Amino acid sequence: MKKVNEDYLAKNKEAWNQKTAVHIDSDFYDMPAFLRGETTLKSLELGLLGDVSGKRILHLQCHFGQDTLSLSRMGASTVGVDLSSAAVEKATALAHELKLDAHFICCDLYSLKDHLAEQFDIVFTSYGTIGWLPDLDKWADIVQHFLKPGGTFIMVDFHPVVWMFDDHFKEVAYNYFNTETIVEQVEGSYADREADIAYETVSWNHPTSETLQSLLDSGLRLTNYHEWDYSPYTCFQELQEDAPGVYRVKHLGNKIPIVYGIVCVK
Repeated sequence: MKKVNEDYLAKNKEAWNQKTAVHIDSDFYDMPAFLRGETTLKSLELGLLGDVSGKRILHLQCHFGQDTLSLSRMGASTVGVDLSSAAVEKATALAHELKLDAHFICCDLYSLKDHLAEQFDIVFTSYGTIGWLPDLDKWADIVQHFLKPGGTFIMVDFHPVVWMFDDHFKEVAYNYFNTETIVEQVEGSYADREADIAYETVSWNHPTSETLQSLLDSGLRLTNYHEWDYSPYTCFQELQEDAPGVYRVKHLGNKIPIVYGIVCVK
């Protein structure tokens, strides 16, 4: 692995604190619909999760908790973890407001063992998560550590092929493989491109081989691997809606994978 920018945690925490302030009131996250009872979970992850009623679920990199709380509405008891203090503060407030069985922890994911001492039926993570982590072996160790024997890890995320392209999907701008630390100056957010915020982010690209091997090396058993040629979110530029909730890059159609899913068992 390449040398890690030592202040990446502080930079990314600041970035996500700024983004959280915008996201809470954005059309993208549609808080009024969520408060009315609509789930924020998409069909892709729901198909992998199945019936979660009565399950204890750990949700890694949960942002401000809409998906975590949606799982609680389905009958699960949940713990959400996120680096952003602003996100965890909002998630905690929502849990209290909605009277849901959900608890939230603000910490660097790699330090979670210092903040939590139990094991879960399901560990879950989704959409835009592992790119903020430099070391997937450490990540996979966290996943397996918090799973009960026989427990299931479920992941749905944007495919690493997507992160190869520039913002308009015109050119291959980044290496598919984890060859460098990617430092970017960003304005606005995927949820509101006109938002008056600016920040620096530090991220890493992880090929599917790196992700899968880290999980296998941790002792987990791969049971399902899926790839989809669309996004359920309008979070990228140049997307068109080909069917309800099915978004593809206009000039690429169904030629590239946009989302992938992993299921592993401990």
